[in-house]
Amino acid sequence: MRCRRSDSRNNRHNQRGAALVVAMLVFALCASLVVAMQGEFSRIFARSAGVLFAEQAHAYLLGAEDLAGMALINDYDLDQQAQNGKDDLTEIWAQPAPPYALDEGGWMTGRLTDLQGLFNLNGLGLGTQPQPGAANKERFTAREAQFIRLLQALGEPEVSEYEAIAITESIADWLDADNNPRDDGAEDDFYSGREPALRAGNQPMASVSELLLVANMTPEIYLALAPYVTVWPDQGSRINIHTAPLAVLRSINEDDVLSPITGDEAQSLVDYREETGFADLTGFLDHPVFASRKQKMNDVKSLLDTRSSYFLLSAEVELAQRNMRLYSVLERRDRSVVTLVRAGGSL
Repeated sequence: MRCRRSDSRNNRHNQRGAALVVAMLVFALCASLVVAMQGEFSRIFARSAGVLFAEQAHAYLLGAEDLAGMALINDYDLDQQAQNGKDDLTEIWAQPAPPYALDEGGWMTGRLTDLQGLFNLNGLGLGTQPQPGAANKERFTAREAQFIRLLQALGEPEVSEYEAIAITESIADWLDADNNPRDDGAEDDFYSGREPALRAGNQPMASVSELLLVANMTPEIYLALAPYVTVWPDQGSRINIHTAPLAVLRSINEDDVLSPITGDEAQSLVDYREETGFADLTGFLDHPVFASRKQKMNDVKSLLDTRSSYFLLSAEVELAQRNMRLYSVLERRDRSVVTLVRAGGSL
């Protein structure tokens, strides 16, 4: 009988021990589930917060786009009232705006750039194929000659006239629809031998960065050139003399001259533009820099303008210590502004 009581007591101890182990296992399992659920809830919350931030930020950036459109329409109305309306860097749309404080904290800012103050690369694909070995006047269109001068006006790195011609003809071949290379250009035969192999675009460029695919272009030249060129509109455009930067002004010279005007000459144009301003193209070409040249500038004159229709909005917003950017190409059509393209990265 005593042995039975001892066995019964041991059984109760064993049962309590097993129950304790089971309880500990259940507790560990519950704790693991809680930790896993907390992690999943944190991920869901982070994703939701990210989506909310993106939606809020995008809404603010679209608001900046609307404000830019209003500024351009207001400028159009003012130009209509003026006897000789023009687009220049003294107008409201061209002024840098301070960051605008947001109710939720953070800030928003935006800036408009005149795309017609830049050289339009897609204009290089509008010429006809020249005869091999033709003289400069017959070999290059007015746009091609101007671009050759622009490349030599970059400063660093220095680009020789020969290098500038090779780059210009390579871009023209990249853009045109045929497969016939120019004297110093390149078509599919050249690009198919690259690693990886590719073909010429044979259509307007969609981004300035496309230059990096073109024969004879180097990363160094690309970085120096990019601030002075655009691909919008895709059919090419004329250059606004009132907003063109110094390097682009240097590219304006006699039709049959492939070298740019000097930096000092271009600076005198900038100084006069800031102090007095050019009333029109005639006043621009009457400046002492062009006085002895203008009789030989009929072709390049046709590429110049005093008005602009295409602009780039660069907008940025900060919310919850996170930033988002938007780049919008805007076309002004009288009293309306149309967004041609939007991108979160460079255009």
